[in-house]
Amino acid sequence: MNTETAGALPGLHGVTADMGADKQAFSVPWGKVMMWIFLLSDTFIFTCFLTGYMNVRMSTTEKWPNPSEVFALTVNGHDIPLLLIAIMTMVLITSSGTMAMAVNYGYRRNRAMTTRLMLATAAFGVMFVSMQAFEWTKLILHEGVRPWGNPMGAEQFGASFFMITGFHGLHVSCGVIYLTIVALRVRSGFYDRKGTYETVEVAGLYWHFVDLVWVFIFAFFYLW
Repeated sequence: MNTETAGALPGLHGVTADMGADKQAFSVPWGKVMMWIFLLSDTFIFTCFLTGYMNVRMSTTEKWPNPSEVFALTVNGHDIPLLLIAIMTMVLITSSGTMAMAVNYGYRRNRAMTTRLMLATAAFGVMFVSMQAFEWTKLILHEGVRPWGNPMGAEQFGASFFMITGFHGLHVSCGVIYLTIVALRVRSGFYDRKGTYETVEVAGLYWHFVDLVWVFIFAFFYLW
């Protein structure tokens, strides 16, 4: 029996005192708990989007465009299927590695390396969003795809594509801003004065989630 339990007041008065006191059941930082709750709610949203997409994909009577043809990239006169998407995926996976290294150096209180790796992760995020913008431009201007129409087949293709990839791209863009702000705080010594690099780990949780969601989008939308 620990000291806190031994000193608890008996009866209903003790229960009231304990419930009204500022007590913590688990030794987990609140920032990390709140991020996990946010990621859980975001998981439900992406699950609904992907489930809705699969339902539309299987129930439509019109021909669904072939992703290998729609997302092909022309290089030296040859159409290479999913080349841009493969590069985007590798960029995002690489950024997950740099983020993991940033968290590791944060635990070591290595301010310089943590800053560099977080900024590198943010740069990979900018590269990803830029390639996604190129992909959108190609589909809208050259292929004529719209959220309400699609000249290559099922009209739901455009709505599904822009909704799912756009929502994910918004998460990546917000993540880039978030990582940049945290990196600048690391460089300024803010977390050294605070005494903990916990925020770097919280930012890492968000970024790894964004990467994981892309794996599911890549599998269900581009490979199916």
